[in-house]
Amino acid sequence: MSPSESAVTRVVKIMIVDSDPVFRLGFRLGLERFPDLQVVAEAETGAIALDILSMRSDADPLDLIVLEAALGARDSTAMQGLDLCRQLKQDQPDRPVLLLSDRSEAIFIAAAQQVDADGYCPRQATAEVLVGVMRRLRSGQATWLVADEGAIAPAAETPRAIGQPLGPWGRLWRQTGQSGLQQIEDALAAIAASLENPMDEVERLIIEGRQRELQAARWLVRRWLVPDLPRVEPEPEPESSPPPPDETRAIVQLPVPGALEPQLAAVHDVQSILFDAVLAKLQQPLINQTQMPLEIDVLRDEKRRELCYLILRRLEAILDELRYSQVQPDELETKRSPILLDLWQAVVIDFLGRYYTVSLNDRSVEVVAVILDDQERIQRELLDPIPFVVDWLAHLLFQTPLWVERTAYPVGNPAAIARAELILDHLVIQLANAVVQPLLDRFANVEPIKQALYDRRVMSFREMERFRNDLSWRYRLSRYFAEPTDMFESQYRLFALRGRAIRQVAVYAPRTQDLEQLSGLPYVVTLALEARDAVSPRLRAAIAFVGSGVIYVLTDVVGRGIGLIARGILKGVGDAWQDSRFSRK
Repeated sequence: MSPSESAVTRVVKIMIVDSDPVFRLGFRLGLERFPDLQVVAEAETGAIALDILSMRSDADPLDLIVLEAALGARDSTAMQGLDLCRQLKQDQPDRPVLLLSDRSEAIFIAAAQQVDADGYCPRQATAEVLVGVMRRLRSGQATWLVADEGAIAPAAETPRAIGQPLGPWGRLWRQTGQSGLQQIEDALAAIAASLENPMDEVERLIIEGRQRELQAARWLVRRWLVPDLPRVEPEPEPESSPPPPDETRAIVQLPVPGALEPQLAAVHDVQSILFDAVLAKLQQPLINQTQMPLEIDVLRDEKRRELCYLILRRLEAILDELRYSQVQPDELETKRSPILLDLWQAVVIDFLGRYYTVSLNDRSVEVVAVILDDQERIQRELLDPIPFVVDWLAHLLFQTPLWVERTAYPVGNPAAIARAELILDHLVIQLANAVVQPLLDRFANVEPIKQALYDRRVMSFREMERFRNDLSWRYRLSRYFAEPTDMFESQYRLFALRGRAIRQVAVYAPRTQDLEQLSGLPYVVTLALEARDAVSPRLRAAIAFVGSGVIYVLTDVVGRGIGLIARGILKGVGDAWQDSRFSRK
């Protein structure tokens, strides 16, 4: 028997566990082109998957399980995808499990490694890429496929194309399919980005329906326009059986900038995943892309990252202290402000040095002592407004569910991990701003501090004053306009680390109590927004009605009148011309 015949006869039996029936259908039909891979079981939930496994006999085992990482994301009471993966690997460690996800951030890769998954692949990967990943898993090679800016990294191994070369019509057919597929992928990416924003339930259902339609269209394009040209034959597999469970498996890394290193596979809790993920992002320059000035913009890049690193280290130490002191969940609300203040004070001392002194007005001044004198103002203006701190602490300390939109997600759920990472990003950036802000107020133009900390672009007196004025205007606009608007729209704007950039992300949160406490100009802003929402539709309708009337008068009355006059003039000219010709005859 030849190797190719052996590869065809040894079929890999696969079970797909995914909540989307359209995706399961496309997955099953897409694998029909590959005779060495066969879907023999499907499950919509984790409970159904466990029932199927319990009913299968040992004589007919499954070779591979493909699992949706976000399984159970819409139902906090259902078994979550990561929990199911952990249980599957505990029951049968030598059976590979491949996690699929719509997102490929480094933190999700780390979460997949924590539950002992054998591979990770984006759901938007092509069938050929996915097949290459599954073949590697079956041969004993763990594969972590990561997307870079929405583009799927090439598979580590690709199928061989055989058959006759494509003719001109074949190439045109294939290019048409690839162009349509790219448009569908762009539309799906836009929908995925829109689903991260707060919206009502009806709008979300409509967008999710559109997403399923596009996924079905993508499957049809891949099925009929792209993959059949040229014909694909599976690569022959080696005759050796898969390695035993205790054998070390090779990890095929397809990294992107900022991705976690392979040693993160040994992490054992969500806290380690979160802190390691943020630490990995701090290895790159932090570029402010929020369209607003931040206090940390004044620092040199290495000092900015050093400050964020000190905050992470101190925050981790405070979490350990809270565990050791056996603080109770109902005590976190009262301890929130002291915790943040202690964290801020410790970072100020670590960053500047307890005994750091500068010469100011012919006298020696201790920088840290002067900055700590502003602690009441810093706590009131910068630390207390940081949202979700209590929820985040309770999530890490007591494994309480974390609310995302209107759903509570348990520890380990991809949605909870993403929200916890976003809260940690915002907490680190805001604490860093709180450290730099009093430094700018008290020592903005002290030359030794400029030389030691500040970026060269703000070294001159003029640029420093311009930067401070921009910060001042930012706080005024935020206090009087942006913050009341966010309260009225039931959202917070959080700073997030996205690769090399600092960006703002809007997240839903009920803020009725904050609205009730508004007064003065911020309260007037909310009234103006409400009045605009009440008057704007009627005003638009009135303007549209008046515009329609004006258009009717101009076209049907004035236009027709002008047309009749022009017609009469032209007819008179024609009659006069006719009369002149007749008179000459």
